[in-house]
Amino acid sequence: MNRVTTWLSETLGLSTVVQGRLAASLVVILLLWLLRRITLSIVWRQVEDVAVRYRWQKTTSYIAVPIGLFVVGRIWFEGMGSIATFLGLVSAGIAIALKDILVNLAGWAFILWRRPFEVGDRIQIGDQAGDVIDIRIFQFSLMEIGNWVDADQSTGRVVHVPNGRVLTEVTANYTKGFQYIWNEIPVLITFESNWTKAKAILLRIANAHASHLTESAQRQIKEVSKRFLIFYQTLTPTVYTSVADSGVLLTLRHLCAPRERRGAVEKIWEAILTEFAQHPDIDFAYPTQRFFDHRQEGKEVVAAAARRPPEPTETR
Repeated sequence: MNRVTTWLSETLGLSTVVQGRLAASLVVILLLWLLRRITLSIVWRQVEDVAVRYRWQKTTSYIAVPIGLFVVGRIWFEGMGSIATFLGLVSAGIAIALKDILVNLAGWAFILWRRPFEVGDRIQIGDQAGDVIDIRIFQFSLMEIGNWVDADQSTGRVVHVPNGRVLTEVTANYTKGFQYIWNEIPVLITFESNWTKAKAILLRIANAHASHLTESAQRQIKEVSKRFLIFYQTLTPTVYTSVADSGVLLTLRHLCAPRERRGAVEKIWEAILTEFAQHPDIDFAYPTQRFFDHRQEGKEVVAAAARRPPEPTETR
């Protein structure tokens, strides 16, 4: 042992005091790591739930790291009587040299304190949207949705977002509190179609596929109103009527779960296509070009004048 101490002192220029502090720091880190690994191994043997395992993993990290920093800091700064002095020096250095890291750390504290989202929530922050799969000290991770994929389905990419963005950008949560979203399906039919019949058919289809969510949504509205000023007078599916350039636009509006939007739209469209095919007086509309012939379609006086042959001219 003395030979190792002498070699470190002569080769690296480390004094005996510094060597002792290094050894003590390594022992502390090793002990904390072993305790965390033992705890996690016990949990994983007794618990099969992935969510519970994840929470244990994150909690042990949040406990071990601060304890390690505190103990190691006391080892290296034991000459300072006050821990406040040590923390002040460290925080000043971080504020000057590691501004972005400090912002991300503050964002992490905000996420834990205010809980704008949790692991498992579907969110959108800025241009990124996805399901939260991990929250760490400096960043959180999303399983991306949307982008080049339609109907909010997964792209398969994992996006890592700095925590500091929650302090500067708008965050939308699909599943926090009220766990449903409103979805709209536009159906465009021709002006010549029986739009009142088409509207009744759409409303019947919407009720068949989405009305079962109304009661659950009403219960959630009552619960979430304790925290947020959220109220809806109508939660049942409905169909709105308007006029577009190419025909009558019937917009079917209904509730659906955020992760089931594409499947719900598929089922509703299949029902619409099947039902409309049975009614010859209902046709889908699309952009068309029409030529107007005033001799056939104009006012009677104008059409008669246009059809009258020209009078012969006298020749001399």
